[in-house]
Amino acid sequence: MNKKVLKLAIPNIISNLSVPLLGAVDTALVGHLEEVYYLGAIALGGMIFNFIFWGFGFLRMGTTGITAQAFGEQNKTESVMTLVRALLVAGVFSFMILLLQTWIADISFWLVEATPEVERFTKVYFDIRIFTAPATLGLYAINGWFLGMQNARYPMIVTVVLNTLNIILDVIFVYSLNMNVAGVAWGTLIARYVGLALAIGLLMVKYKSWLKAYVREKILEVEPLKKFFSVNRDIFIRTLCLIFTFSFFTAKSAEFGNVILAANTILLQLWMIVSYGVDGFAFAAESLIGRYKGSGEKDKLKSAVTHCFFWGIGIGFTASLVYALFDESILSIFTNQQNVITTALIFWGWTIAGPAVSSFCYIWDGIFIGATATEPMRNSMIIATVLIFLPVYALGVSYFGNHAIWLALTLFMVARGATLTVYAPKYILR
Repeated sequence: MNKKVLKLAIPNIISNLSVPLLGAVDTALVGHLEEVYYLGAIALGGMIFNFIFWGFGFLRMGTTGITAQAFGEQNKTESVMTLVRALLVAGVFSFMILLLQTWIADISFWLVEATPEVERFTKVYFDIRIFTAPATLGLYAINGWFLGMQNARYPMIVTVVLNTLNIILDVIFVYSLNMNVAGVAWGTLIARYVGLALAIGLLMVKYKSWLKAYVREKILEVEPLKKFFSVNRDIFIRTLCLIFTFSFFTAKSAEFGNVILAANTILLQLWMIVSYGVDGFAFAAESLIGRYKGSGEKDKLKSAVTHCFFWGIGIGFTASLVYALFDESILSIFTNQQNVITTALIFWGWTIAGPAVSSFCYIWDGIFIGATATEPMRNSMIIATVLIFLPVYALGVSYFGNHAIWLALTLFMVARGATLTVYAPKYILR
């Protein structure tokens, strides 16, 4: 089982780590410009697009779980039809995002309080990056299908090529062409469409025989559609809670001023780097749990759960140790502004705790997605957001200031892991 887990997890880790690496490079590029508000604009712009795009993360997660189960059943037609349905949904929502972009921008800037400089450059970023919607949602669907087909190599290739190109373009646009925030947005736009073209090419070459199993009449079959939308509805609600939490975090950070916003942005980036590493094993869990549920191999399913937890939690605790040992050295990579570094060190303890605490819930997420047991995932996230995160911040902010938002985020992760552990015997292990 270790071999199977690592065969899926290692490509996922490589591809996942290229995502925060891109974010880290963007943060470092803009963080070394002369004005702090450029970094704030990237943080708020990223928050807005996280809210827009992460909400459609079900196109990746739901597609993986359903496809993996069809793969376990050796049902070629249902596997291909899952991809078709996901791509159709991606196309419809992409069109709606582009159609409503002005309204989305107005609501976003109304909800977020920021300095005039930050808001002005965030708008520049928004107006360019909004046109990545079709490529972003399309990639969610195709990469999710690849993972469900037990193929972690193709998403790795697509993601690494996309993010490497993005980094190169960002460096050229920001430093060579002095485009600051606009350069980061243009780099993202171009790289996304190159990545989509590559994914389609790999799909057509590798799975040409599978695509022949496509049956047009099955697109609107009631039972598969009911399962597709039921699974994705729960994941959508779960993801909205997650997006809300991180967006709330960034919005409240902005209220503390540009320096704390910049410091919190860097620290949260460090949380995300580890999350993407642990998610390599969470994605492996999605593929394997779905496959073994589809084939009815319960012993292998339980073994996959154990092995994914072993590796995922190991990464989390290792990262916490690294952060404890190399605090200021790590921060200096992201910015050369001493006031931001000094401020970040005040809150560094939360960065040390984060990877170890959050690794549990990340692995459980992958397990529940693979089993398409999405209702408990939804309930867990609602509990963590409404009953833990918001009350902890509201009660603590007047006493602890910025520490309160970090305490709320840490307990939010603890609550997610704890509630899914309670749900697991009923929905997974039995």
